[in-house]
Amino acid sequence: MRIATRATRWVGFAAGVIALLAGSPALPQQDPTVLFAVVTKAPKDRSRVTAQVSDGGPSAEVVLIPSESVVENLIWKKLEVCHSLRLEGWKNQEGYRIVAVKVLDAGMLPMTLQSIAGDCLIKRALEYAPLVD
Repeated sequence: MRIATRATRWVGFAAGVIALLAGSPALPQQDPTVLFAVVTKAPKDRSRVTAQVSDGGPSAEVVLIPSESVVENLIWKKLEVCHSLRLEGWKNQEGYRIVAVKVLDAGMLPMTLQSIAGDCLIKRALEYAPLVD
């Protein structure tokens, strides 16, 4: 009786270890993609922000959808036009689902976004202090 109990425990233990080691099959969304973005439109609703985004290739205008932890982040609460960001997230049908955000200097952006950030900053500066003759 005692041997059967030990054998049953070992079988259960071995099955548990195998299940843990095997894990679930790898999903494409397990590792978030690193993205760089420049906010191009004034965010009225913080749950959907339009930005020029690059994931290493050419940039495209995309909607950024923050997760709950990002919405509570002070960076996201103070987000404005022309802010340069380093993001981590997954692409979905609506845009990118963002799970992490950091602010960058525009000079730290990929080359495809540096000109967009520069143009945006110049336009914004002219709105605040137009040229005077």
